[in-house]
Amino acid sequence: MPLYRRIPKRGFTNKFRKEFVVLNVRDLNRYDEGSEVSPTLLIEQGFVKTVRDGLRILGEGTLEKKLTVRAHHFSSSAKEKIEAAGGTVEVLG
Repeated sequence: MPLYRRIPKRGFTNKFRKEFVVLNVRDLNRYDEGSEVSPTLLIEQGFVKTVRDGLRILGEGTLEKKLTVRAHHFSSSAKEKIEAAGGTVEVLG
């Protein structure tokens, strides 16, 4: 019998953890200038399958368009980049 089957399995899986759908700022460049990006729009267009416990926007890349972005959580660099491009950030509850 292989070694990995003989060794006992240990560890902890938190069943109460939150699973966020992660999106980078560079992914928002696909939308038109002045549009509103929300979790429902992302699901309708097929960019995201489902929003598990929320949508999290991270700050990798650059944003070249003025957008209104609605999500459950934003990183500080993502907020700065969206507001520097002239857009607005709205945190969903």
